[in-house]
Amino acid sequence: MKYVTDFRDPVLARRLAEAIAQACQPGRTYRFMEFCGGHTHALARYGVLDLLPPAVHMIHGPGCPVCVLPVGRIDQAIAAAKLPSVILASYGDTLRVPGSHQLSLLKARAQGADVRIVYAVDDALQLARMHPDREVVFLAIGFETTTPPTAVALMTARAEGLRNFSVLCNHVLTPAAMHAILAQPEPVALDGLVGPAHVSTIIGTRPYEVFAREHGLPVVVAGFEPLDIMQAILMLIRQVNEGRAEVENEFARAVQAQGNLKAQALVAQVFTVRDRFAWRGLGELPHSALCLRPEWADLDAERRFSLPAAMVPDHPQCLCGPILRGQRQPADCKLFGSVCTPDSPMGACMVSSEGACAAHYAYGRHRVPSPAPAP
Repeated sequence: MKYVTDFRDPVLARRLAEAIAQACQPGRTYRFMEFCGGHTHALARYGVLDLLPPAVHMIHGPGCPVCVLPVGRIDQAIAAAKLPSVILASYGDTLRVPGSHQLSLLKARAQGADVRIVYAVDDALQLARMHPDREVVFLAIGFETTTPPTAVALMTARAEGLRNFSVLCNHVLTPAAMHAILAQPEPVALDGLVGPAHVSTIIGTRPYEVFAREHGLPVVVAGFEPLDIMQAILMLIRQVNEGRAEVENEFARAVQAQGNLKAQALVAQVFTVRDRFAWRGLGELPHSALCLRPEWADLDAERRFSLPAAMVPDHPQCLCGPILRGQRQPADCKLFGSVCTPDSPMGACMVSSEGACAAHYAYGRHRVPSPAPAP
């Protein structure tokens, strides 16, 4: 428990809050985007947003893998689940993401589809071993963090001769989304980026150097604990004040510049970069996701079952897209906290705990404070 208690110390948090306030220059505003949904969750859960001075604005990015999965990909998974003899294995939070006509994998299961919740891709492999007469399709989602385990599972399936196992691949790439955010037609004014933690354990810090070099934006890779994030914000403020744009690593206890070379090699054996991939809120982005290499086509559910992914618009009143792009806050959405809640989500940002809407709702940031009693 050492790292949990050390990085949640309230005394150190107050000192960091004071240091951040003192570092802010008079009359200056600092706008930082935390790309990762884990940071969004931590900012709301630990009250970090309330410790920051008014000059510091945190802008939520698209870093929740469930949130960026578009409607068409959810429809594709539902289509796979409805096929005869198919067991669709998925992480739990994906089951509630609404697809077309608000149909989700959870509702498809209620209609008879065989959808199973798994906690790891190894659980999906075990389903294939236990049901040799069924086709087990693993709905693989996530950024670079969850891609190596999927690669290992595919290698294991081939080594064991599990011909009834396949992967519906939705693994996406973090730097491509960061490029899209900075190049969007309505750009968000930013002074720096909080780099993701778990993703960076795999890819390292070097892929972020382009944002410092070409966009003049400081980047600080941060861990997920509250003191990690506050220290990263202080480091970003200091870079802005000094006119620097560099990549710094606050999460040095877990992240190296080159990343995890073994994990990268495993991924390269199985996956290749797609030409294009649709993201919720960001549209189709070039070279932004992975697919199985041709030599692994027999384990590719998309090819095995001929599952095309159509472009389907989001709910017309849902602001999940603009929130993922950093252009809106959850409270800006008229559905937030009323029609759209974690129990009945209208958009993906309310489904995953790392989604901006779910994080704000869970920790009461949607509630208007009660007026103070009259003296």
